Amino acid sequence: MSIALNNLPAGSPRSVHPGSGADPGFALWNLGFRPFYLLAAAYGAFSVLVWALQYAGLLPWLLVRGPLWHGHEMLFGFTLAVIAGFLLTAVRNWTGVDTPTGLPLAGLAALWLAGRLLAPWPLWSALANIAFPLALALAIARPLYLSRNLRNAFFPLLLLVLALLSGLWHLAVSGQLDVPPRRVLLLGLDIVLFIMAVIGGRVIPMFTNNGVSGAGAAKQVWLERLAPASVLLLFAADLLQLSSAPLAMLALTATLLHGARLLLWRPWRTLRVPLVWILHAAYAWIVIHLALRGLAAAGWIAESAAWHALTAGAIGGLTLGMMVRTARGHTGRRLEADGWEVACFLLVQAAALLRVFGGLSADALHLPCIVASGVLWSSAWALYALRYWPVLTRPRLDGRPG
Repeated sequence: MSIALNNLPAGSPRSVHPGSGADPGFALWNLGFRPFYLLAAAYGAFSVLVWALQYAGLLPWLLVRGPLWHGHEMLFGFTLAVIAGFLLTAVRNWTGVDTPTGLPLAGLAALWLAGRLLAPWPLWSALANIAFPLALALAIARPLYLSRNLRNAFFPLLLLVLALLSGLWHLAVSGQLDVPPRRVLLLGLDIVLFIMAVIGGRVIPMFTNNGVSGAGAAKQVWLERLAPASVLLLFAADLLQLSSAPLAMLALTATLLHGARLLLWRPWRTLRVPLVWILHAAYAWIVIHLALRGLAAAGWIAESAAWHALTAGAIGGLTLGMMVRTARGHTGRRLEADGWEVACFLLVQAAALLRVFGGLSADALHLPCIVASGVLWSSAWALYALRYWPVLTRPRLDGRPG
């Protein structure tokens, strides 16, 4: 089995042919992970730094218009770009059927970019932000249908839900829908959490056992079902706006399930393999997020800490770890993290720690921790973009398509 097939959740791959229209000398449009990983990294570096400086009063509120817009862009901009790159690559691998390459892939990237560039024109931005997840759902639904890959058929459905939520957010923030925009964002984050719980359960124990000799990462069938199901229950609870006591109990139960899942994967045995420990660290942030959600629902801490454990910690760590792994594997490189990549991993972890726990210690530290966290986060993604620009724009080292 090739590096590329080892790099993503296993399916039943057949021969895959390169898409037409891809220039062999410039490989950016050869496969979905290439443009979307670069777009996500560049946007993650730029937008978070701008947000932090604006929040501190060092820049006027021009580019990122307040906390609600920042939240929307981190979910429907940055995170959805990473999901797009991963799914366009993984679905081709799972099914053996081409996903968009060449001009169709460039069109998808342009649609995502339009949602960002058209921000001063809310209607057009809204249309682009709704259209992108819809187009992505169609792009992966076709190969899943042709290959009868029912195991992964829920991914297009989740993208449709994200498209709906993005539309609802735009209606809510414009005052045309009497729903708090923040509530819509939290529902979207629940969907992303579910995606991470599913993908993490598939790949983290596999990558651990493949990459760490004698790791002994294990899985329990009942736990693999209950842990993701608990996230769906949280989504339902947020949708129904359950009161604080049931929500706290549900979140703390989910904490125990995901914590037990992580312990079975033996994270302490991965510390010498950065490409593996970053995935365990990211999943640990999911456990922290769920625990903090329970505490926030009980009224003991600010809810912001829980959600930044998910966004800065879990999403930041898991996307970065998977972006390094898939970019290396699908360009014919060794699955080893170098000094650049370890620096990115550490910067994202430090940013998450500062953002989640720094502000909880004292009010005076809140603003400095947000700014410092933003600078660290942006530095991580800027390093990734610089490091991977030549990797993602050039053909595979082994001459294979993709």
